[in-house]
Amino acid sequence: MTDQIHRPQSFRMPEAPRAPLPFAPAEYAARQAAIRAEMQALGLDAVLLTSMHNIAWATGFLYCSFGRPYGCVITASTVTTVSADIDGGQPARRGLAENLVYTDWQRGNFWRAVGWLAGRAGRIGIEADHLTLAAQEALRGALPVAEPVDISGPLMARRMVKSAAEIALIREGARIADLGGAAVREAIRPGAREIDIAMAGRDAMELEIARAFPDTELRDTWVWFQSGPNTDGAHNPVTTRALAPGDLLSLNTFPMIAGYYTALERTLFLGEPDAETLRIWRANVAAHELGLSLIRPGARCDEICAGINRFLADEGLLEYRSFGYGHSFGVLSHYYGREAGLELREDIDTALAPGMVISMEPMLRIPAGRPGAGGYREHDILVVGETGAENITGFPYGPEANVIG
Repeated sequence: MTDQIHRPQSFRMPEAPRAPLPFAPAEYAARQAAIRAEMQALGLDAVLLTSMHNIAWATGFLYCSFGRPYGCVITASTVTTVSADIDGGQPARRGLAENLVYTDWQRGNFWRAVGWLAGRAGRIGIEADHLTLAAQEALRGALPVAEPVDISGPLMARRMVKSAAEIALIREGARIADLGGAAVREAIRPGAREIDIAMAGRDAMELEIARAFPDTELRDTWVWFQSGPNTDGAHNPVTTRALAPGDLLSLNTFPMIAGYYTALERTLFLGEPDAETLRIWRANVAAHELGLSLIRPGARCDEICAGINRFLADEGLLEYRSFGYGHSFGVLSHYYGREAGLELREDIDTALAPGMVISMEPMLRIPAGRPGAGGYREHDILVVGETGAENITGFPYGPEANVIG
């Protein structure tokens, strides 16, 4: 008992050389300056970041929670990540910030560390879309006089416009997604299982990430390869289903570089498609191409949706549309991050601006038991410029390219 009493609630690891980060120090300095600009605009004394995406965006450190809270406290003069003891010196090595480690020996040590770093903050910025009710109650206990102010929206707006360095990394991600798609396509054959085909694409991408980014962490790259009835959902996981001639197929590759998500999605078919499958597939390709033509600076997300909706309505297919037509890119994955203010949906009126990166990805889903049943998806990534948009996805789409066998 005595030994536990004298163990610290938090401590700093000894200095160690920093690992190379995904971006130059000046990039992180600019992001931290942007956060401080929001602090000034909102009259904040400190900001507590708690999400994986915002902490990684601000410092370069992408945490692995595993049931433990993580944070980054930013004041007018300091930037400090707060990490669990289980991570050792990794947060200090992999982030452009000071680092304070909290221990597990006493419940609440994370919030004690946050309270100590934030000091006498009268107003503190928080991510209201990330902090649970229990976490907000713990924050009130750590900083009882501080007024919490939601800063998640302004930070999301900052993240939606990418720097030149971010766009360069996303370009590499798109290139590697194409390589993964080629490996997936090469592995498709009757009798092969979804999981075997997915592994071929994942392995190809991870090897290329390791070659092109030798100093990066290798984590979270994945493939969803779906066949037959499994194509009906965009996020359906891989199974052990074996492919058979006549299967509709969906290729989805997701290389992850330093927390930055990129993607390639394509419809394919094993064998000779029937007439209804071809009709629906070609209609989805046409919707995709229309959408690509509508992405340009000044175009509003909801107006782009309306244009594609009119086309699908004229084709008699609007009722089979599955989800929004595209979304932003950045520090996000299937389990963290989202820049919901830049999605191609009817309820989003954001105007596209230079520096934004957005996908075009229409999906039609035909219910089981009907001709052409299954899901049809095409997905390209576009970088919005001063006068138009550049498509950085190179993998071919449509029946002419992706009928296998």
